[in-house]
Amino acid sequence: MKTFKRLPRHIGVIPDGNRRWASSRGMQKQDGYEHGVGPGLELYEACLKLGVEEMTFYGFTMDNVKRPSIQARAFQKACVDSVRELQKRDADLLVIGNTDSKLFPEELKPYTTRTRFGEGKMKVNFLVNYGWDWDLNQALQDKETLVSENVASHIASKDISRIDLIIRWGGQRRLSGLLPIQSVYSDFYVLDQYWPDYEEKQLFEALRWYQKQDVTLGG
Repeated sequence: MKTFKRLPRHIGVIPDGNRRWASSRGMQKQDGYEHGVGPGLELYEACLKLGVEEMTFYGFTMDNVKRPSIQARAFQKACVDSVRELQKRDADLLVIGNTDSKLFPEELKPYTTRTRFGEGKMKVNFLVNYGWDWDLNQALQDKETLVSENVASHIASKDISRIDLIIRWGGQRRLSGLLPIQSVYSDFYVLDQYWPDYEEKQLFEALRWYQKQDVTLGG
């Protein structure tokens, strides 16, 4: 395992390209999601060994559910399967998303408060049926927060810390609404490979790039 002088404390992951990966192999688009579960666990294990303290995985958004229902069921199942596998590991899990919607998997509702598995060595946040506007609007439910100097302490994702590095697979150059408060000063690295083609060397590629970035936080 490689070592890095400068390691991001918190890494955000946008695991994109599942459908394109499946289509390129003659599969149905929805088949790609089940092939994304294994890479997520491999990436988690690699980051745990490196000493990363926190990770956030983008499961699916409230906009994603507008896709054909067979695809929506497939990525919902992939999220549930991922959490079931994570239960076998040392993680401190928090699932964030709109639980009022019928599209939020019932199996994941117990984990909307942080839950410790094993020794809980790393915080893992999983965005499921998440929307950036839904997240921020939670701060507006209480009128007192409208005059608060720290609105960020009232958003739905308030228990997730600032992200140092975001890695996106699949070649798209956009954040897709990922945690707008926590990502405001994140470094953003894009890999052209589709998510199911994850390899550990891709993580190292992103971390080598991260070594060269300045951290000013606007200062």
